[in-house]
Amino acid sequence: MAPRPRLTARSPLHSDAVLHILAQVGWPVLDRFRLGDSFAISPHGIFIAFGFMTGAWLLGRIAPRWGVSHDDAQGVVFWSLIGAIVGARVFYVIGHFSEFDSFVDMLKIWEGGISLLGGIAGAVIVNAPRVRRQGYRFFQVADPVAPSLALGIVIGRIGDLIIADHLGKPTSWLLAWTYRGGTIAPPFSCQDEFCQASLQGGHLETINREGARLLDEAGRVIAQGVGVHQTALYDMVSAAALFGLLFYVMMSKPRREGVLTLTFGLWYGVSRVIEDSLRIDKEFFGLTGSQWTAATVATICAALLVWFAMRPDPDAPSGGGPARPSDPSSAESEPATVRSGPGRAAEPTS
Repeated sequence: MAPRPRLTARSPLHSDAVLHILAQVGWPVLDRFRLGDSFAISPHGIFIAFGFMTGAWLLGRIAPRWGVSHDDAQGVVFWSLIGAIVGARVFYVIGHFSEFDSFVDMLKIWEGGISLLGGIAGAVIVNAPRVRRQGYRFFQVADPVAPSLALGIVIGRIGDLIIADHLGKPTSWLLAWTYRGGTIAPPFSCQDEFCQASLQGGHLETINREGARLLDEAGRVIAQGVGVHQTALYDMVSAAALFGLLFYVMMSKPRREGVLTLTFGLWYGVSRVIEDSLRIDKEFFGLTGSQWTAATVATICAALLVWFAMRPDPDAPSGGGPARPSDPSSAESEPATVRSGPGRAAEPTS
């Protein structure tokens, strides 16, 4: 725990000192799990993989409630992995194109630099035509993916917290993240528990056990606090609340296809717009690339949800609801007729 400033009856009760006492969100940074002197692995990668596998497991359990077989759900998972890797890197490169010296550098994903929203977009682009060829409707498959993805994000963000990734601007509010030692994830570099990062617009951010400061190009302090915004923590909390809404509330009864997917897009899109406003990143017309993407998705999802509400259709396909006794055991053998009939997609031709 970081040392607390001493307050005595003779010293003034300074507001920053009080906030430093209250701001207790902090931990020693662990950049690598190490086994001996020769093997080290990043917690970031471990928890991304664990989050992906957990989301895949949940998808396989709940997809039959929408008439999607277990095997087809696992096919979605496999192609999502490929699409997510490509999309996450491509979106990051597009948003930071000027930072790369060559095409080879753009391919070096192992050196860091991925976009979660790009990964989601890549998975959608790869799977959308596939599920149509299999005879499914887009929302029929996307709806069970929504809570599974929210759960995967929650778990994946744990790795970000361990390595102190996605740190934002200095702050002194109650959940300010305070530095407790260790090597913070890039773009920060640390020496003797003093960490600094060169950010967009010539800004320099410094963090140590005493607090955080943000300096402009001229070296003037433009923001300071007892810590910084830990946007990965905010994202994890938001995704956890979203998962609770989707899984425990909205899946308590069958819903019109698309409602869960659109709720995810609206909620998560708004969350990312807010979270990214607390960071220093490259902006395009006042917003970061992630904010433009998230705002566009949130706007489209909000419009479609309003359209659904204004035009209720009792004959529209629905899915979800409480688990049927046969769901876990018959996931692999879900009859194809579940997705046929009035209002359903046609049977696959192959």
